[in-house]
Amino acid sequence: MHEESELVTGEAVVLDLRVAKLASRALAMLLDVLVQFALLLGAFFVLTLTVPGEDESLALTLILVFLVLILVGYPVLSETLSRGRSLGKMAVGLRVVRVDGGPIRFRHALTRGLAGFVIDFWALGVFGAVAVIVSLCSSDGRRVGDFLAGTLVIRDRVPESAGYPAIGMPPGLEGWAAQLDLTRLPDDLALASRQFLGRFGQLAPEAAHALGWSLAQQVGNALGTPVPPGVPPWAFLAAVLAERRNRDHARAMQAYAAQVEAARGNVPAGPGYGQAAYGTGAQPAAPGYGEAAYATGAQPPAPSPWSAAATGPAAPGPVEVDPPTPPSGTPAPAAENPFAPPS
Repeated sequence: MHEESELVTGEAVVLDLRVAKLASRALAMLLDVLVQFALLLGAFFVLTLTVPGEDESLALTLILVFLVLILVGYPVLSETLSRGRSLGKMAVGLRVVRVDGGPIRFRHALTRGLAGFVIDFWALGVFGAVAVIVSLCSSDGRRVGDFLAGTLVIRDRVPESAGYPAIGMPPGLEGWAAQLDLTRLPDDLALASRQFLGRFGQLAPEAAHALGWSLAQQVGNALGTPVPPGVPPWAFLAAVLAERRNRDHARAMQAYAAQVEAARGNVPAGPGYGQAAYGTGAQPAAPGYGEAAYATGAQPPAPSPWSAAATGPAAPGPVEVDPPTPPSGTPAPAAENPFAPPS
């Protein structure tokens, strides 16, 4: 079970997250317990082979040490390294986040792990009874460890069409976006940007401008390219997310075409000739023509004020542009903005 939860960010903007309720969290916990039980069996087997049988005090001490390390260290380590997902949560599609929607850190995972061992589940929790009671009494399904750490468990796998419309490429930014290195864009930052664009029309103009500028600065720092002059923050974010989606779609189409060609036993495509285009018999794309646009059969985009064609010969890496002027606190008038904001 899950429901929509309204979380307030530091900029006083409400975000909707699909909160994981008791049933999905119990299933994830059950899978994690099975993993921990397997680890305990392995540790016990190692101890029986290495510790002498007559030394019972040493064996008991080591068993207690391994018990604490596995019951506490496993969730702390897994949630820290995977940014909020243990193996059970990965299987069910859950993630632990901060109450403001941001990713958790080691201190959050450690607090949750210690509280889970002492209060929620094992030492005082009567095998999870405390966690179940507290979760049922909480509107967000949070247990004691979540309240102490300031965290929340949400649904991580949400259909793209659920709650947020598809994001289109703003006109004139196709060529600029095709040159971006999107591998450095964190998933949590992309999710926050998508949530912002999905609720852009519901925000006050001042809040939308402030939050959009903050997200655009974070995305620009992650990608190593500033917001182009004259481009509103929301258009910058929309161009980045649309290009990211188009590239993912193009890679999926290429992988599918490669599987089809392998099944047919055809000769692989030549260098620079995409598998998706090879499967359809189309000609290779012209230099500078993005894979996402080529996969859809669209024509190469016309040069824009932010493309390499308009600024001279192309150079490796992001296009260098003058830094944008700081935000004035309110968005530019509609007559000065060539982009139509999302509804």
